[in-house]
Amino acid sequence: MNTVYLVANGDLRLAANQMCEPAQAAMEKALVAAIQKEEFFLKRAHPFDEKKRHGFIDSQKAGTQIFHSIPKEAPVVVAESVWQYSQHILPGLFAHKGPILTVANWSGTWPGLVGLLNLNGCLKKAGIRYSSLWSEDFKDKFFVKKLRQWLTSDKINHDASHVQKMKEVKIPGEPRRLGEKFATKFREHQAILGVFDEGCMGMYNAIVPDELLSPLGVFKERLSQSTLYARMLATSDQEARQILDWLKNRGMKFCFGSNEESDLTENQVLQQCKMYLAAVRIAHEFGCSTIGIQYQQGLKDLAPASDLVEGILNNTERPPVYDEVTGEELYPSQPLPHFNEVDECAGLDALITNRIWQELGFPPETTLHDLRWGRQYQDDKLDAYVWVFLISGGAPPAHFLGGYNGASSERQPPMYFRLGGGTCKGVSKPGWIVWSRVFVDQSELCFDTGLAEVVALPESETAERWRLTTPQWPIMHAVLRGITRDQMMARHASNHIQVAYAPDKAGARTAMFAKATAMAELGLKVYFCGDI
Repeated sequence: MNTVYLVANGDLRLAANQMCEPAQAAMEKALVAAIQKEEFFLKRAHPFDEKKRHGFIDSQKAGTQIFHSIPKEAPVVVAESVWQYSQHILPGLFAHKGPILTVANWSGTWPGLVGLLNLNGCLKKAGIRYSSLWSEDFKDKFFVKKLRQWLTSDKINHDASHVQKMKEVKIPGEPRRLGEKFATKFREHQAILGVFDEGCMGMYNAIVPDELLSPLGVFKERLSQSTLYARMLATSDQEARQILDWLKNRGMKFCFGSNEESDLTENQVLQQCKMYLAAVRIAHEFGCSTIGIQYQQGLKDLAPASDLVEGILNNTERPPVYDEVTGEELYPSQPLPHFNEVDECAGLDALITNRIWQELGFPPETTLHDLRWGRQYQDDKLDAYVWVFLISGGAPPAHFLGGYNGASSERQPPMYFRLGGGTCKGVSKPGWIVWSRVFVDQSELCFDTGLAEVVALPESETAERWRLTTPQWPIMHAVLRGITRDQMMARHASNHIQVAYAPDKAGARTAMFAKATAMAELGLKVYFCGDI
């Protein structure tokens, strides 16, 4: 009766599972000790695979079979030290009738945290009841107290005092009127999301059902990455060279080497330039207001990474792309918002953000980041919990210190990106941002939003945070005022968080209220988080 079953959900990619196995083993050892200390027995529901050299569930087929061996009423712990593909275990969790606890290691290096947040968002969308915990060593008071609560009562109560429903907040008149007017116009004019293959990275939570999008006046154009690749092949070397020259002339630095397997090469970047040209032309052909490229599955075996493309698409100032027949410049002097990893929740958010920011006269660049990790930072100027917002490259240069002069491109890590390709790397400039997340909760579209301050950290601290996460990727140092680490983790329904800059704190408040009003008018359930 005191047996708890452990499952370790993993990546689809063998190299990632093998790389993260030692961290997973160490985590499980600490987790077993914590559970046994509470006089419960933890049983691993599946063995270590000697041939594959890891102990993760790495397919939906394997996950379904494993859950058949777990008693339906038994408590289950999903332990994560790796990025995980949620579809591997969702069938089993759908059918499971016992209590479910998701647990991650608090680490920037091993991506269990982002895997946990994604899984939690998927469970929330699916209406599956679950609890969640995280820890550095699985001995701290917070973890031990909450673990004991789950073991004895099948649930965990997290502090949600930082969350306010929209009706509890007094919205100033001017942004409220702007948001109401915007929503009416937005719904009437209808917009198309260009989706290059759905379901990337196992992110069930990132697929918005059409019946939830349609009432907003937003519709999907389901595009194929095969088409994108075919258009890349039909794009000339000369055009690709012009894109690369444009980026270099703006001051962007490319960290080139000669080894295709380990270095960023000019050939890889020229292929990315062809992808940029092809993506813009396809988007225009289908009338898309925003697009998302899946890349990670399928296209990763054919072409270099899409991330440099994504960062440039999200920027107002970017290399011009012309129609192949008419010579017309496509989407001139404006971003073509891109939602990384085909996260349609982020795509909807990016589209609305882009248009409201233009209404306000604010720079319209927006991007998602991973809510990757964080830790306390203190010096003579700052004493705050500073989050690492980090994404694989889709951040626009306008967000960086120095713009294009502060942007560089490094080779994507071979573990995830076999064919390489460059990132769009930089340090986000200090200032005030509006953060947000659209998510699905049991067939309803919901929206969390708040204010954050992007702070400047010493170069040594930035370098250390990069070293502890992924140094090739763009980074943002964010302070979420009025939200603790554990409140954010307990509430946030995704590994992704959307961000956009405002000129100052007052402008950020105006933009946040206008956007929240628009979301509510469009039918989303709106919540404010933290100090606003």
